[in-house]
Amino acid sequence: MESRVSIITIAVDDLDRMATFYQAMGLKRHRIDDGVAFFQMGGAILALFPREVAEPDAGIKFGKGPSRVYLAYNTRSDAEVDEVLAEAKRSGGRIVKPAGRAFWGGWYGYFADPEGNLWEVAHNPEFPIDETGNIRLPA
Repeated sequence: MESRVSIITIAVDDLDRMATFYQAMGLKRHRIDDGVAFFQMGGAILALFPREVAEPDAGIKFGKGPSRVYLAYNTRSDAEVDEVLAEAKRSGGRIVKPAGRAFWGGWYGYFADPEGNLWEVAHNPEFPIDETGNIRLPA
């Protein structure tokens, strides 16, 4: 198996509300199927899939509490962390942890989207981002 993540899917309770939030964050929705919202994010795709369809599709029942999985958006600067967190709040998200200095030296904070899915927004100068938006581990 090649090492890559292709699509990150969030099972959502309200597809329209969630798609509106991510569009307000600046992501462009690609209309492939009316029952799913797809957003290109660098070399991966973010998909929003209605929970009532996702559960039988996956063969499981999702829990009600916060997930132990969260997403991360890395930036090219400390200031960009602040900008993304502010945009999340303006778009209807909730700041979970305001931006601050990390123990590893970077600048980071957390927001939750309207359904509580957690995102870390971080600038780590040790993890460079190329001109196409792809992040790389240090050599």
